[in-house]
Amino acid sequence: MVTHRGRWTLQDRADNVLRSLPVTVAPGTAALTVRLDYPRAAGVLDLGCVGPAGFRGWSGGARDGYTITADWATPGYLPGELEPGEWQVLLRLHRIPPDGLAYEVTATTSSTAPPEPEPPAAPPRPDRPPRRDLPGVDGRHWLAGDLHAHTVHSDGAQTIDELAALAASRGLDFLAVTDHNTVSHHPWLPAASARYGISLLPGQEVTTDRGHANVFGPVDWVDFRRPPDEWLAAARRDGGLMSVNHPLGGDCAWRQPLADRTPLVEVWHSGWWDRTWGAPLAWARAWRADVVPVGGSDYHRPGADALPGSPTTWVLADRAAAPEDAVLDALRGGRTAISADPDGPLLLRLGDELLVLDADGALLAYPDGRHRLVRGDQCLLPAGDGLHVLESHRMEVIALCS
Repeated sequence: MVTHRGRWTLQDRADNVLRSLPVTVAPGTAALTVRLDYPRAAGVLDLGCVGPAGFRGWSGGARDGYTITADWATPGYLPGELEPGEWQVLLRLHRIPPDGLAYEVTATTSSTAPPEPEPPAAPPRPDRPPRRDLPGVDGRHWLAGDLHAHTVHSDGAQTIDELAALAASRGLDFLAVTDHNTVSHHPWLPAASARYGISLLPGQEVTTDRGHANVFGPVDWVDFRRPPDEWLAAARRDGGLMSVNHPLGGDCAWRQPLADRTPLVEVWHSGWWDRTWGAPLAWARAWRADVVPVGGSDYHRPGADALPGSPTTWVLADRAAAPEDAVLDALRGGRTAISADPDGPLLLRLGDELLVLDADGALLAYPDGRHRLVRGDQCLLPAGDGLHVLESHRMEVIALCS
């Protein structure tokens, strides 16, 4: 057992926000358990782990400890053999008060692995609401989804099965599971997808103090310690995509340099409480003229966040492709639309036309500033180039599309 004690100061944070504490793992070690103690009412320390061979997990401020064994690990961490050598307990000095923050880290190694905790029972498969009758285009059909949600593998409260069941009950066809700075949830997604009849897209929310980005697809762990251009390069190398998250979101607004600006942007986040506030749209248009808007609920736990599908991201996906590939291809091609929820008013691009559904009396705002009044519950209007927005008479955004 090794114990590190001390007091982090604001000067420590200014010098280097990310710190590592060494732990020696001897040959034959079967389990590593780390415990972090500090006064949580006073500040926030994020927690993670790196072994001699690389990344082994991250839980941010959501946990005060973890265990890693060959066969199982605390959610957020990767099971596997514990290679001998020097390991590192990662600490990010997320919030340090003016008088400093006392901490104690205790790391314990064992030659025998503790039994794996019993997982909670999987909820039953829910009844799915009827799908909306939407017109297809050139062998493609519209799928409803959400591109931002969390589980117990980071700071969410629900298991993958519980999240999948909830998303299916909301009528979603796909959901990106984007736990913070980890990929420990990826191996569990296919079984849950099959169990609940929803495509769970592997994702990760690359999380720093200066902004968050979602990486979608079968992408290996993205090192949040590196510059964002390297995140984008890693996503492309593995066939994935990257989106800038909630760019105007309070203390997690996007303030990172990025030489190659991603077209995907989480324009509509559940934190956009007052959608008469036009800043997210203005930011998106300033970011790239050909911005591809997506939406995310950023769901964490029942009763505390927007439900999955609030907002809903719609993609025009190939019918013949595997669901995960079809969603990624639609995002890559910019075939997206966003509504407030799965049953809300819709604005869909059908080639050179826009289909407006359930929005009688709304205003269609064109990229050049012109407006058209929507008449009827189903209306076809000519499309332009760029971001189209459906607004209420109060100029509240109720739907948009690329």
